Amino acid sequence: MKENIPNKIHIIGSVGSGKTTLARELSSKLNIPFYELDNVMWKRYESGDIRRTEEEREEYFNSIIHSPTWIVEGIHNEEWVSDGFRYAELILFLDTNYSVRTYRIIKRFFLQKIGVERSHYTPTFEIFFKMFKWNRYFEEVGKPNFYKKFGKYDNKIVVVTNKNEIKDYFN
Repeated sequence: MKENIPNKIHIIGSVGSGKTTLARELSSKLNIPFYELDNVMWKRYESGDIRRTEEEREEYFNSIIHSPTWIVEGIHNEEWVSDGFRYAELILFLDTNYSVRTYRIIKRFFLQKIGVERSHYTPTFEIFFKMFKWNRYFEEVGKPNFYKKFGKYDNKIVVVTNKNEIKDYFN
């Protein structure tokens, strides 16, 4: 393992890029708590999700990024997450192949439908089809926007296209 293991890691990537899986693995390996940005945006209840107000979201996110160790992961690169990139010691940009992400979206949906994989949402066909839309949007808009807004942190951005590159980085 590397000498200077980062204590603050921001993982960004599209739907199906492997963000949550990687965050979970790193959290376990490095003993650092991880947070899903979707859960910063939404309050999760049995009866359904409620979007946090901008103030609630900002307060919650700031409490995370001002703590001594964290891993945050999400597709988000809007202004409200900019301090996450600024304070991160390492930014992992998961640039997984588009067709791999598409396959993972399909696989995840079926695993959720048969109850093998848990999710914070009800896996409806509406959300399933939205994931393809979000995947395309990230490819065409989200990725270029990320580099335009946060490319200034290129000294701490590591672009990852597959799992082996993560292993190589941390070994």
